[in-house]
Amino acid sequence: MLDFFARNRVATLFGVTVLAFILIGMAAPGYLSLSTASVIMSNSLVLMTVALGTMLVILTRNIDVSSGSVLGLSAVILGLLLNNDVGLVPAIIVCLISGALAGLFNGILVTFFSVPSIIATLGTLGLFRGIMLILTGGKWIEELPQSLKFLAENGSIGISVLTVAVIIALAGVWAITRHTRFGRYFYAVGDNREAARHLGIRVNLVQISAFVAAGVLAALAGIIFAAQIGFIPNQAGNGVELKAIAANVLGGVSLLGGSGSVPGVFVGVIFMTSIDSALVFLKIPAFWNDFIAGAVLLLVLLLDGRVRIAVEKAIRAKRYAVHTPNKTTVIPAKPATAPTAQETTQ
Repeated sequence: MLDFFARNRVATLFGVTVLAFILIGMAAPGYLSLSTASVIMSNSLVLMTVALGTMLVILTRNIDVSSGSVLGLSAVILGLLLNNDVGLVPAIIVCLISGALAGLFNGILVTFFSVPSIIATLGTLGLFRGIMLILTGGKWIEELPQSLKFLAENGSIGISVLTVAVIIALAGVWAITRHTRFGRYFYAVGDNREAARHLGIRVNLVQISAFVAAGVLAALAGIIFAAQIGFIPNQAGNGVELKAIAANVLGGVSLLGGSGSVPGVFVGVIFMTSIDSALVFLKIPAFWNDFIAGAVLLLVLLLDGRVRIAVEKAIRAKRYAVHTPNKTTVIPAKPATAPTAQETTQ
């Protein structure tokens, strides 16, 4: 059991999440209900989609801090098209293509121009945000059509079209990364880039693919964002990239690349969203939200690290005890004797 929890970050985080739900449910009656679960799932869709794309980039030992601005720019493009009488489906397709192009631009900067990913995406964060403001003139986009808002409404089965889309995205990325050769290349590139090149893996293609996928998923998050709130503010997506990175770290995705999983990202996002929802249930003033959410995140990470160290020590002690005999047989030393006369003459 100890070995299982030491090796499985997702299981430990899931246990912490369940414990948090129980404690919050004890403090706030009515929190533990299907309606609360539905609200948490709905509120997590934007962060879930962005974090999923961020995971692919991190797996290749890169970082993308421009995903929030890609979300905002894609949402603006969607809103402008819809308000200019473009159909919903063509507008969504153009929105997703714009996200892919933004990701492609990031990938080209990192691979062909050898710009460090943190620097490249910091630059494009401002670039994409500036294009977004130029397109809108700094104004909000309002009066979005009902057809877009309908995508965020729960249907007869209790979930929305966009929820289904996110579930499909999660399942697709999980299947690709775990059950396809190309998906395993993400881990290989992040684990050892030079070794991956020697094995014949097209490292640049893998890295660009990660950034393009992140851009498409950020654009999907932009669609979800616009459909859920019904308008597009001029700061749409601001700061979501940092939450996405935090959710990845919380879910066991290594910032050094080559390690992480979709279930870990899912549980990490659900944990962070549930904390935000719990603060509302506990009727804590809104200006405390960021402080409490950040403190809880740090506390969980610190406790997880300490517990993991303690568990690993216990496992090592257990293994040492198994390989060490209970009783030690002491072999008495041969008593020293004076040499005989024959030995002396020799």
